[in-house]
Amino acid sequence: MTVAAASPSASTSGPVPPSASVPAPGPSPAAVAASAPVPVPLPGRAALPALAARVRVTGGSPVRDILAVTARPEVINFAGGLPAPELFDREGVADAFRYALQETPAQALQYATTEGEPVLREQLAARTTARGLPTGADDLLVTTGSQQALSLLATALVDPGDTVLVEAPCYLAALQAFGLAGARIVAVPCDEDGPDPQALAELVVRERPKLFYTVPTFQNPTGRTLSAGRRAALASVAARHGLWIVEDDPYGELRYEGERVDWIAAHPDARDRTVLLGSFSKVMAPGLRLGWLRAPAELRRACAVAKQAADLHTPTVNQLAAARYLTACDLDAHVARVAAVYRERRDALLAGLAGALPQGSVWTRPEGGMFVWARLPEAYDTTALLPQVLAQDVAYVPGAPFYAGEPDRATLRLCFVTQTPPEIEEGLRRLGRGLGVLG
Repeated sequence: MTVAAASPSASTSGPVPPSASVPAPGPSPAAVAASAPVPVPLPGRAALPALAARVRVTGGSPVRDILAVTARPEVINFAGGLPAPELFDREGVADAFRYALQETPAQALQYATTEGEPVLREQLAARTTARGLPTGADDLLVTTGSQQALSLLATALVDPGDTVLVEAPCYLAALQAFGLAGARIVAVPCDEDGPDPQALAELVVRERPKLFYTVPTFQNPTGRTLSAGRRAALASVAARHGLWIVEDDPYGELRYEGERVDWIAAHPDARDRTVLLGSFSKVMAPGLRLGWLRAPAELRRACAVAKQAADLHTPTVNQLAAARYLTACDLDAHVARVAAVYRERRDALLAGLAGALPQGSVWTRPEGGMFVWARLPEAYDTTALLPQVLAQDVAYVPGAPFYAGEPDRATLRLCFVTQTPPEIEEGLRRLGRGLGVLG
């Protein structure tokens, strides 16, 4: 992982106290539900049973809470991991839906199998095989976004009290999914290159976890990518000690430089114990809510049973439209066009960070994906500073929610794909003012 540092010309002043006039994002709905007093029933009416304990102890998404606060159009939003809507292939997707509804209306509007439409699974299998991992249609389960895949895996693998290992920091919606399942979540120590294989091995021996969750390519939130050697070492740990690896890959196609690194799932040591998750959200459109998981047969069948209880199947018309798009359009060419724009936006953010962050700050230089991860000097608390930054009509996500254990409160995540380079430049000026770096 490449790390850059703030320019010495930046101000050396310490953090500015949060502004009292700008409220911080409110508590999540789950937190409100957990802390709210039980309503006193009217005479003659008994009190209702309490919410389930798993909901009362699992908070909502801080990103979603911040997005609600920053919905005003004047806010330059580095907080959400939102693909740029102007880059969606609107005509291609619209044509695909028209084809599905005009040519196969009875099928498109009908119930479907839980595993997913065969034509879509065949196309996904072909794309996976072409990228170095031999895959058949029956190896895949189509899910309603890859987030559902996490929930299904948590249902299929995790009993309350089971241990789940994650990266530090970790994709926060994965923390939610495993937390809601009642897992005991333990962070694996990480360095600039990602999870430490020796530390992982020691934790597996000591904690006996069910699985290890990782985003090895352009990780959310750090943007880092694990080397081939590090991936092989993690696969070896899983083979020696008996461990499921859940390999989440929503960003892997958004590469701007460097060479592609093979999936952990393709490593001989991990093929029978790795679940690979994929998604169309970052390369086609998140509103389609189409994802998939590739897993060994027994676990895949268990996930299918869990999905039957959750939603029966992913919407048929969306699946058939996506299948038509893959047939009639060149998704790889579309992704290449999107990646070229995103690279310019990444470069614009990286070029301006030194002037926007305090002296002594460091940040990642991702080879792809959507995020830059920054760490301010020790005295800064990015959660406490967020209200005064929001007062400048700009937003980021504090780093603390991404940690399963003790958080690094000086960290923050910036998404660079949603804004144009001029908007990024202005957003960084506002960020600098909010952090007290610029006057």
